[in-house]
Amino acid sequence: MSGGAVRTVRAGRRTVEVHRPDKVLFPAGDDGDGGRAEEYTKGDLVDYYRAAAPFLLPHLRGRPLMLERHPDGVDGPRFMQKNTPDHYPDWIDGVEVGKEGGTVRHTVCDDTATLLYLADQAALTLHRWLSRRGQVDRPDRLVFDLDPPGDDFPAVREAARLLGELLDELKLPSALMTTGSRGLHAVVPLDGRQDFDDVREFARDVAEVLAAAHPDRLTTAARKKDRGDRLYLDVQRNAYAQTAVAPLTVRARPGAPVATPISWDQLDDPGLHARRWTIADAVAQARTQPWAGIMSRARALGPARRRLNALRG
Repeated sequence: MSGGAVRTVRAGRRTVEVHRPDKVLFPAGDDGDGGRAEEYTKGDLVDYYRAAAPFLLPHLRGRPLMLERHPDGVDGPRFMQKNTPDHYPDWIDGVEVGKEGGTVRHTVCDDTATLLYLADQAALTLHRWLSRRGQVDRPDRLVFDLDPPGDDFPAVREAARLLGELLDELKLPSALMTTGSRGLHAVVPLDGRQDFDDVREFARDVAEVLAAAHPDRLTTAARKKDRGDRLYLDVQRNAYAQTAVAPLTVRARPGAPVATPISWDQLDDPGLHARRWTIADAVAQARTQPWAGIMSRARALGPARRRLNALRG
């Protein structure tokens, strides 16, 4: 890691300045799992995103982003940035989307230079819309967030297997991703024909069918006090202007864990947990292409809806 107040990094045709590359964003210490978290600097974050760019950018291109920024590192204050500031370079793209009472111009990350610029801004985590510019009201991804009570990853594994079996029965392709926090996301590629209301309603009905079949283990209760010790099948991200963490984005937790795509077979790995990969090794996992071919198998929800209705009787 080079010292000095500014480091320049080449990204395609552009050069990005990294200010204070030696600034510690992730201090060393307890990782919260009984182990030790490594120290990582802003320069390390930039290096990670530069290496991850070929695998990460396909999941970002054209999508409005919400940026989770930690200018003083994970131990300092955070803020969620929706609107693109005026001081951003004019080569950074954006998309104007409607909101109640007006519009907001979200940043869009289409290239490596933008990704590195955002890393320099200490945008640790990139939260993406499930739709793209030109069709912001029609998602091309559906996300189930498997949110366990506490840090119970065995419950997450079990829920993922049950959900995967149901999605297979509905003939919907799906992919798994560790969240870098506590759970897993199951992602279904869509053809973008349905609007958010239809997609969220479908996701809710899938979750309710699954929870009804396993009422002692799974729940769709939005209020924590109503869940008990059951895993929450969260489908709330499937709504207009809601976001989900992007695959291969860094989470603001000790040791810089990464939301990492996995294959369904890896669910059986005894070493798997939600924070299994960090910026030190997530790119190596990405190179195994665990989602190979899945995101190109987009589906309409009509046939799956009919199958689901038949299951519901």
